Amino acid sequence: MSNVANIWHEAREALQTILNRETFDRWIANIVPVRHEAGEVVLGVSDDMFSEWLSINYQELIASALTDVVGSSVMVAFETGHVSPEAASVEAPSPAAGDLPATAPPAPLRPQARDPKRDAEWCRKYNRHFTFGSFVVGDNNQFAHAACVAVANQPGEGYNPLFIHSPSGLGKTHLLQAIANSLHASGSRLRIEFISSEEFSNKFIEALKVGQLAQFRSVYRNVDVLLIDDVQFFTGKEKLQEEFFHTFNALYNGHKQIVLTSDRPPHEIGGLEKRLVSRFEWGLTADIMPPDLETRIAILRKKQDNHAVKLADGVLNYLATSVKSNIRRLEGALIRLVSYTSLTGQVVTQAVAEKLLAGVVDEEATTPVTIERIQRLVADHYDIRLADMTSKRRPKNIAVPRQIAMYLCRRLTSLSSPAIGERFNRNHATILHAVTAVEKRMVEDASLSRDVSMLERRLNS
Repeated sequence: MSNVANIWHEAREALQTILNRETFDRWIANIVPVRHEAGEVVLGVSDDMFSEWLSINYQELIASALTDVVGSSVMVAFETGHVSPEAASVEAPSPAAGDLPATAPPAPLRPQARDPKRDAEWCRKYNRHFTFGSFVVGDNNQFAHAACVAVANQPGEGYNPLFIHSPSGLGKTHLLQAIANSLHASGSRLRIEFISSEEFSNKFIEALKVGQLAQFRSVYRNVDVLLIDDVQFFTGKEKLQEEFFHTFNALYNGHKQIVLTSDRPPHEIGGLEKRLVSRFEWGLTADIMPPDLETRIAILRKKQDNHAVKLADGVLNYLATSVKSNIRRLEGALIRLVSYTSLTGQVVTQAVAEKLLAGVVDEEATTPVTIERIQRLVADHYDIRLADMTSKRRPKNIAVPRQIAMYLCRRLTSLSSPAIGERFNRNHATILHAVTAVEKRMVEDASLSRDVSMLERRLNS
């Protein structure tokens, strides 16, 4: 078979049977076949971010489907600048009419006159070290980083809202401020507001007390880019949620960029109104996982560049191996070792590092969350054999627990999808599919959601 359109049509149908509908519609449906030559199939996509996401997460799966169709090994490459006929002629799905605020035709974000006072205050409000250049990119955060770069390059035009979630200390605030710093460094005159949800709440309460709600609304409903950190703190605050609901609508209606962060995905934030959960999920959701060893070492090397003292590779490796869960804790441990050398003039050996970081390492050493531990706990909970975790058996009573185990491995360990896949006898695309499937089931099935939360608590205890 040589016609690339026919080849892609058959491969596309195969992929549709493997992936869930949401994943297929979002990432596969709008791919355009371009050419097939010399054992390579070139597929067209809209932009660099789309290409990068497919390359990381679905290239192997797509290549496998194409290989099955062609009958010989096929390499896959993505070419940007292509829009499928379907995407060009059909509007993107939108929320229900009753839930969607009325919108005017899209208009470009409006540049504002430069305010010297605002420029002078910039450095007091933003950490100038939080830039895209200082952010170490790894498998754990590549998608979230790419999404933030895309937003900084074209605010309000694509991924809106952008919702980033991860456990504490993995770089969400860094990325938020990097968006702001990037826009500021480019000379943009757009009105940018970065604020934590706690500060937003405090300012709202103060405005209520002193009768200045109009002024409060004027600030936050007339910005071009709104960056809010840790929105999980909106939970249980009904009046605050009502206020932010209308703020969100005003900005979204005006095609202004909204970026939000949380320690969990929108549907897992308890006490958050459904209409807010719905709006938070309108755009793009990206997660950040704990960094793997290679990324942790890269982070330490990057941070060490800011200090005159340089630690030996063995010490850096010990530090990266010992502190895994939190980047802030990792950086704090590095500063402790560097400060010791600066203040005492003594070289930090691994023995010295072990002594200085004993408390930090002890905290990290509480029963580690490993793939083996996750597989065993999930197998015990659902009363299946441990061997079923790696078997090819597909009955629902085995397949669902196995997917839950894969989801927990991706969420609670620093291992990459390919590494997790090896331990389940699967490829990385299967792991990604399992994560998506479990997240979807947790929204639809309260009982399963409680099970997963309970298992996660037991693993973290």
